Amino acid sequence: MNKDLHVTFLQMMYQLLPSPYESQEINHLTLAYFIISGLDILNALHSVEKEAVANWVLSFQVHPGTKPDPNNGQFYGFHGSRTSQFPPDENGVLLHNNSHLASSYCALAILKIVGYDLSSLDSELMLSSMRNLQQSDGSFMPIHTGGETDLRFVYCAASICFMLDNWSGMDKEKAKDYILLCQSYDGGFGLVPGAESHGGATYCAVASLRLMGFIEDSILSSCSSSSLIDVPLLLDWTLQRQGTDGGFQGRPNKPSDTCYAFWIGAVLRILGGCNFVDKNAVREFLLACQYKYGGFSKFPEEFPDLYHTYYGFSAFSLLEESGLKSLCSELGITDLAAIGV
Repeated sequence: MNKDLHVTFLQMMYQLLPSPYESQEINHLTLAYFIISGLDILNALHSVEKEAVANWVLSFQVHPGTKPDPNNGQFYGFHGSRTSQFPPDENGVLLHNNSHLASSYCALAILKIVGYDLSSLDSELMLSSMRNLQQSDGSFMPIHTGGETDLRFVYCAASICFMLDNWSGMDKEKAKDYILLCQSYDGGFGLVPGAESHGGATYCAVASLRLMGFIEDSILSSCSSSSLIDVPLLLDWTLQRQGTDGGFQGRPNKPSDTCYAFWIGAVLRILGGCNFVDKNAVREFLLACQYKYGGFSKFPEEFPDLYHTYYGFSAFSLLEESGLKSLCSELGITDLAAIGV
């Protein structure tokens, strides 16, 4: 892996995103997460001004005005971009609050990476209002005005609570029950109950259960068996996702894709099943997706993008590539950032 080229690639993205990303402006915080966390994995975070990054992220935070009411149905998290922000009225009241769970997860992750003290945030208001997004079945909507409810946003909520070290923002038991309903007959997890098993959904399920403390670390090496999920069936489904080309697919009969080297690889790391993987084959597939000017593509011999670039770095970190920081599989940031070092 050509680390120096990848650092240059991310530094260019940090300065100015190419025009094809204009349609992704609403996800600006997520794109920033890929860049900042990627630089951290590559041991190149010194190339950005951390305080400036923290101040930029904090500028997306939703402030409720002079009379905050956590029970008014709103969510006081972070906007994803400038285009989703509207100025408050003359009384400081937000008429259009578009804060989003995924953007809030990315915001907190970036802040942890750059060393910002999360205790400086009004976490109580953020978390108490986040409970408004949890549904009666335990799932979460991403935004208070509506939206899909699936495992992605259960994961975002669990990560937010974990990073803030406060679980008042969700009913863990209800969330756990929803996750368990999403495990399919084949061992994997779908995004919603009854859906086809998927690599990303399986990661969200397993990582959430681990963050919430419902499953132990490296459960395969433990003498005790979990009654929550069918671990042997899950392991079997997960290991079958490695293809003959060495890469990982997200579902059966799909081509291997760079990002699933993280989504599936992280599940195996959490379960303690990494030794069952052909790591050399994974590495060769990832190198085939490495672009000659930096970054990773989805498939071999294609142009790179930020999403697959970041998960390419993450996958190499899971493979313990020399010169890369170790990754906290459950949070998607480095171990050092996760513990606040």
